[in-house]
Amino acid sequence: MTGTLVLVRHGQSEWNLKNLFTGWKDPDLTEKGVEEAISAGRKLADRGLIFDLAFTSDLVRAQNTLTLMLKELGQEGLETRRDLALNERDYGDLSGLNKDDARERWGAEQVHIWRRSYDVPPPGGESLKDTLARTLPYYVTDILPEVMRGRRVLVAAHGNSLRSICMVLDRLDREHIVGLEIGTGVPMIYELSADTTVKSKVTLDS
Repeated sequence: MTGTLVLVRHGQSEWNLKNLFTGWKDPDLTEKGVEEAISAGRKLADRGLIFDLAFTSDLVRAQNTLTLMLKELGQEGLETRRDLALNERDYGDLSGLNKDDARERWGAEQVHIWRRSYDVPPPGGESLKDTLARTLPYYVTDILPEVMRGRRVLVAAHGNSLRSICMVLDRLDREHIVGLEIGTGVPMIYELSADTTVKSKVTLDS
């Protein structure tokens, strides 16, 4: 038996647009973000996908992305589980700051290290390794078992929490995961084999 797992990063948020570090802050989607979420839902509907269960984070931009996708799929009442384990990486003291202002304050090299290193967290925040440490256990205990039951599972979350899951699915090492870019509102469809490895992957980026 194989299952289907679809991962979608939320549509553009208000703070994405303003070039601010967002993390666990809770801005909503922009008009473009709403369009991206609707488009993602239509792409999934065009492929005839019907889901059995959905997961999302504790943040409104991911929740609203999921709501808009489910409306396009005609599945507004789908069972949905929310958990902060799927939240975006916590940027700590950087949260709410303009990225250019942060570079002026701490230096471009230091900010780059905080953003792109695997295990160096910003002050008061999480590294990608820290994010993985909370996201992956949730994936293993809550999401993966549902997929292994042969169910179709939709996850709407964030760039870094989804990176954590992709690190396992795509068998990426720490050097490659920091360079992985996940587009807003772009569905990634994984078919998993009985041994939990990836049988196939399709990215709906066009």
